[in-house]
Amino acid sequence: MERDWRPGARPGRLRTVGLLGAALDLLLPQRCAGCGRAGGLLCPACAALFGGPARVRPPRPAPPGLPRPWAVAAYTGAVRQVIVAHKEQGRTGLARPLGSCLATAALAAAGDAAGDAACPVLLVPVPSSPASVRRRGHDPTLRIALAAAREAARSGAAVSVARMLAHRRRVADQAGLTAVARAANLAGALEARGDVRGAPVVLVDDVITTGATLAEAARALRSGGARVLAAAVVAATRRYDDGAGTGEFGHFT
Repeated sequence: MERDWRPGARPGRLRTVGLLGAALDLLLPQRCAGCGRAGGLLCPACAALFGGPARVRPPRPAPPGLPRPWAVAAYTGAVRQVIVAHKEQGRTGLARPLGSCLATAALAAAGDAAGDAACPVLLVPVPSSPASVRRRGHDPTLRIALAAAREAARSGAAVSVARMLAHRRRVADQAGLTAVARAANLAGALEARGDVRGAPVVLVDDVITTGATLAEAARALRSGGARVLAAAVVAATRRYDDGAGTGEFGHFT
């Protein structure tokens, strides 16, 4: 019998915040989330930054167990502003363009790993911590994963979202932590949820920096028997480590 990996019901809080965010986007004067110019939620120039092809963008050094990560944009400038606006400022209307961008990365990741872009695949979002969801009023990665699945479905791809990960303990705020400290902070923090054996998974997140979060998520899923094909994100920060753990972030080349 084929195992059912369909996600559970979406939380009401997520739907409520989405409706409120959409209403505010319609009622308030619009300024581009990327550059601040008047004229819309995302101006054509900033939207174009999310329209490129997906490429493999691993951090350096990559943490052990990191799935092959695919990204479309560089996490800098206007791209960073848009992602922060969606995540932290309640501009939930940005989920659609971010989801479209994530769909590009996810389809490239699945096609590369499986040898067939039409192969059925599950997008598994890295879960926000319960505290972050309460503070923000929504789970931004789940929101753009759902938008990505809808976008992929329009192209005929067999893609769906499955919430297969959960936090098993609290973690400290990652901001300002070195790559080594991030890995230690996240070690054992996630666990697989439900029966994930044999599930063909592409892990998804909005951004990859050191790769520690995606590596931990992959570990948790593999421990449950899932097949982690790859990882897909909207944007990646190209990380160059100096060997002392401080690191330096640059642009795509």
